[in-house]
Amino acid sequence: MAAGFGLGLGKMKELASAFQKAQQVQEGAKKLQEELETMVVEGKSDDGLVTVMLSGNQEPRGVNIAPEAMEKGAEALSALVTEAMTNAYRTSTDTMRSRMEELTAGLQLPGM
Repeated sequence: MAAGFGLGLGKMKELASAFQKAQQVQEGAKKLQEELETMVVEGKSDDGLVTVMLSGNQEPRGVNIAPEAMEKGAEALSALVTEAMTNAYRTSTDTMRSRMEELTAGLQLPGM
């Protein structure tokens, strides 16, 4: 009886299962990427006068500025846009992280 590569039947099944899971994650990652590209995430300034829209991949999609924000002057408006951008970025990042955790749940991948 040949020892082969030291992989018994149990190890072969484990390896096949790991490959199957990896393929499922790859397919899920592709779908997630498509979903993130079409998703719109909003972030607002603390007072709600500025709204920034990003894709799930953090690509800019638009900015809405209320007329009242314009009356505050350039410096205040810049701060409001920055608040809204930061909020949108944080929401987008949290969404992406959450979806990746769902995708890789139970795989026991190192570093995840």
